[in-house]
Amino acid sequence: MALYSNVRLIHLRAGRAGGMNKLDIYPHLAEFFQELEKFRLGEGLQYDLVHSHYWLSGRVGDLAQNHWRVPHIVTFHTLGAAKNDIFGVEQEPVLRVTTERHLSTTCHRVLAGTKREKGQLVSYYGASPDSIGVVPCGVNLRLFHPRDKAKAREQLGFNDHESLLLYVGRFAPSKGADKLLAALPYLRKHRPIRLLIVGGNGNHSPEAKKLERLSHKLEIQDHVNFVGRIEQEVLPTYYNAADMLVVPSRYESFGLVALESVACGTPVVATRVGAMDKILREGETGHVVENGSPRALADGIEALILAENGLPADVIRESILEFSWENVASAMIEEYEGVLRKHRIQFVSGLGPLS
Repeated sequence: MALYSNVRLIHLRAGRAGGMNKLDIYPHLAEFFQELEKFRLGEGLQYDLVHSHYWLSGRVGDLAQNHWRVPHIVTFHTLGAAKNDIFGVEQEPVLRVTTERHLSTTCHRVLAGTKREKGQLVSYYGASPDSIGVVPCGVNLRLFHPRDKAKAREQLGFNDHESLLLYVGRFAPSKGADKLLAALPYLRKHRPIRLLIVGGNGNHSPEAKKLERLSHKLEIQDHVNFVGRIEQEVLPTYYNAADMLVVPSRYESFGLVALESVACGTPVVATRVGAMDKILREGETGHVVENGSPRALADGIEALILAENGLPADVIRESILEFSWENVASAMIEEYEGVLRKHRIQFVSGLGPLS
């Protein structure tokens, strides 16, 4: 399937049909690589570089690296060891941590989304700082841009008499949606507040039901809308309708939703995770709360509600133009060229490909 010029999406068969748990996928990764190799040979292709994303794909990339003798770049997006450390009890399996540690020290380059993640790769997995590049996530500025707030609210069925808070993301514990719900009771003294929760795996999933029960326990159910999953093309309408996005995460490798929100001219209240320090300008385009407790989140939300003269949407947007897809793509290409250049030098010198 052709996605763009010179970009194809190839579907390969491996494993069994139907949904599978992430750990259930692992035993089928070698089979997946075999199918990839059949496709490569059948098409008469030779790849010069492999870029894998996430630890499971990283294992496939590891097989390609050793079989094809080509450089391998890995982007993890999240780190199992970091998640386990932050939560205090092990949430991710030993297999994931072991695989990420192996990949961090054997691939040719690891690309982290932030300097914070780079430090975690060094401290948790013993990766060499020189082998890690930092390339942030990018945002599609053509899709995510300021629109008329009143029209956006009208389109979604909301009016100007409420402060609209927005949450976008999965319902995993690391995302902190439970903390955001617990913050709402602290805001009862303000004008009516409505929280729109976008994401999750459907309103009938166990995670969604758990959050719904919490909203009833906190007696805020009349102020919370569980929107469910929506297409990315619809997201800008929600960002533009909202007074602010709230990112209550306990852990993020980057925090792309904050970038999308600011691109739409909507400020953000967030915990100090991922790239929030770089994305947000404190007191101007949002607030980064030092303590991720419900009370601290409520204080950050309150500060934005009480702000009399917030920045215009176009000014908020201008603060993140450096994260455009074009700029991030250029940075990624520089990483590719650097790895390929180093790989060719070592190969020509007689040392053979990097291991």
